Order: sequence, then structure tokens, then C-alpha cells
Amino acid sequence: MAEQDRTARAQTTREGEQRAPWRPASLLPDPNPVPGYGFRWVRASTLGENDPTNVSAKFREGWEPVKATDHPELAIAGNKSGMVEVGGLILCKAPVETLAQRDAYYKDRAVNQIRSVDNDFMRESDARMPLFSERRSEVSRFGDGT
Repeated sequence: MAEQDRTARAQTTREGEQRAPWRPASLLPDPNPVPGYGFRWVRASTLGENDPTNVSAKFREGWEPVKATDHPELAIAGNKSGMVEVGGLILCKAPVETLAQRDAYYKDRAVNQIRSVDNDFMRESDARMPLFSERRSEVSRFGDGT
């Protein structure tokens, strides 16, 4: 047989192939995105004690448990509940419209709290010696010279 010049397979690479850099595994796996839905891990138990109150509250807020059959990439051996569950947490999903309404609700609450604090604080202000004339804050980084 004629001797052939061969390169070791370990020394060859496919063009355009790049490996992602190593990083530690996430404690909770990310589901494959589903258009129109957002995901969240909901506490179902702590230290082996079930927490039905928390689960019930989240279900009433619009979260629904994700079935393990819908996301086989998250299937864990030995899980008999039929849901995606990791360490006492259940993966749940909700429509993005519901999540947007939830965000708007909490943003409105935060604005109202700030307004209330400002009103209470400004009640102590006197025109002869105002506490501050405008609401403004500045952020600078160390070493910017500002």
C-alpha cells in the first residue's frame, strides 16, 4: 500500500465552527422560548415542606405550570409529577400581555409611592427656605474627573 499523508483529526477544524467558551451551568435551566409567553420559576416547596399558598397565589395571578412533555429539553429523570420541576421550583408560563399588565400595575404603584413620599416631604418645605427646587440626581463614576 502506498503511504498517504494524513493529518490527525484533532488538528483539523471545520470552517466557521467555533466553540462557545466554557461557563458554569445555570442552577435553573432555561426553556426554549415560546412566542407570546414568558416564563418564571415558582416556589412549590422549601426544605421539603410544600408551599401551596405561594403556588395558589401565582396560579391566580395568571401563571400556569409547564408540562414536561411540552419542553422535553428540560425533562429530568425520575420526575413523576408531569410538570417541569427542579429543586422545589415549578416552571410556569404566562401570556406576555398579562406580564405587560403586571409590569404596568407595579410601575404605577411605585410612581404613587414616590409621589406620596414627595408630598409628605414637601409639606415641611417653606418658600423662604425651600428644601430643594427641583427633583434631580446625578451619577458619576470614580475617576471620571466629574
